[in-house]
Amino acid sequence: TRKGKWFMKKIFILSIFVLFIVCGCGKFEISDAKTEFKNKVNSSKGYELKGVMEIYNNDDTFKYKITVNYKKDDYYKVSMINQNNNHEQIILKNEESVYVVTPSLNKSFKFESSWPDNSSQSYILKSLVNDLVNDENATLIEEGKNYIVTTSVNYPHNRSLVNQKLYFNKDMDLEKVIVFDENKSEKIKLTINSIDYKSKYKDDYFDLDTLIDDSTKEEENSQNQKKETTSTNTTADVDDISYPLYVPSNTYLKSKDKIDNEGSSRTILTFNGDKSFVLVEETADVSKEFEILPVSGDPLILTNTVAALSDKSITWTANNKEYYITSNNLTANELATIADSMGSTTVGK
Repeated sequence: TRKGKWFMKKIFILSIFVLFIVCGCGKFEISDAKTEFKNKVNSSKGYELKGVMEIYNNDDTFKYKITVNYKKDDYYKVSMINQNNNHEQIILKNEESVYVVTPSLNKSFKFESSWPDNSSQSYILKSLVNDLVNDENATLIEEGKNYIVTTSVNYPHNRSLVNQKLYFNKDMDLEKVIVFDENKSEKIKLTINSIDYKSKYKDDYFDLDTLIDDSTKEEENSQNQKKETTSTNTTADVDDISYPLYVPSNTYLKSKDKIDNEGSSRTILTFNGDKSFVLVEETADVSKEFEILPVSGDPLILTNTVAALSDKSITWTANNKEYYITSNNLTANELATIADSMGSTTVGK
């Protein structure tokens, strides 16, 4: 009968619908993750990310409290506080330039750089979006309450880093980023405490002068607190000499020269061989007036500090000492590797 045929037709349609669901229609795919995360980040006029970043170097772990402030048109302020020694450095990008500011020394490097677009950055949402969207081989798996997305990475000064996993909840809120090397070992882990996609900033928030004024006030308060409490002296011993744990093959320490001045010391280590270079280390002095040092290169996060890297040199501050390596026959990647090997180096005389 006509009624029976209509009933059978409804059963058939319902069966197809159920099969449609069972076979996975509506399942969240990598293309959905790309679209949702991209739209969430790109629609934000300003965000604030807070979290903890851990960097692993052999058996050592360096932990940073990190705050990223972003305003549309590529304004960035990244505060990184080393949890081992409370040393703060700030990466600032505005319409003028890119700066790495060290408030405790009253100094800043100034870069003509395309940072953060010239490499992967685990703590910059735009960088993570680019890594995800541009990787045709990115994958997604569902694990418990998380979506885990795996993408390739681009760290031109650390080629051992090959991929990363982005951990999202079911609302596609980013909760964690882990970067792995070719041995599948964790090298960088960013645990996100919060992301506010509706942050608003004053017009001068990303100005260098504002940053300097704020940092000066914070440093003065910090110094006053130190005076009120008894604490151990953290000033670097001028007699201490740090040596790189990594030196290129067929390269050796040829000479060690030391120059002592009033209250400070400079040591020059000369390495000869196939990959010759000069390492200079000296006591870090606080500038009386805020000092801006122009650098041709890029900011680079080492295990325990932020460095200034160029084609032929790298310079950084750590443990109340300033370091500088220069070479005519080392690549930028080799310069970074040598500098990074000093993050956990033993100290000698």
